[in-house]
Amino acid sequence: MINYLWGIFIIIGVIFGLLKGNNNVANSLLTSGSKGIEMILSLVPLMCLWLGTMKIASASGLLEIISKKLSKVVRIIFPEIPEGDPSIGYISSNIVMNMLGLGNAATPFGLKAMSELKRLNNNSDVSSRSMITFLVLNTASVTIIPTTVISLRILNGSTSPTEIVLVTIITTFLSTFLALLLDRLFYFIWRKKYD
Repeated sequence: MINYLWGIFIIIGVIFGLLKGNNNVANSLLTSGSKGIEMILSLVPLMCLWLGTMKIASASGLLEIISKKLSKVVRIIFPEIPEGDPSIGYISSNIVMNMLGLGNAATPFGLKAMSELKRLNNNSDVSSRSMITFLVLNTASVTIIPTTVISLRILNGSTSPTEIVLVTIITTFLSTFLALLLDRLFYFIWRKKYD
């Protein structure tokens, strides 16, 4: 449905631009593709640097140590997951990657975690409490180093690309806290309604 809506917006914009005799639409169509490719090519070295750093941290065991420390918090957030289940490690690794602002590196861990949570789910037609909580946590995740945003700010000529770090930590912490609070609230409302 949303694809149709965006398609309609694009068609209306093009028609409106043609009727007004405005060449901005045609110019934007011609230049935006090259700008997009230029931006992607500029981000590749920065992403290689961060992903390489994470690969070294993973090979050295640093990520495993952080994940094990974080698994204690994960056990509190996900009390229905059995102790020692592999999903806890995947969830912890996903959280660590998101904290470091590496959403694309967090995705494989997130997919594996969701796969493990589905395995634990007795009713495959309905998402379990853990699956919903993980989705909420993954969406609102705490970010300590917003690497992608810093990279984009560098590419766009920011004089102080890291000035957003403190604000990012505060806002993502608050968003994660509120998201988990709402997750629990809706879970208890739903449980009370259907029990």
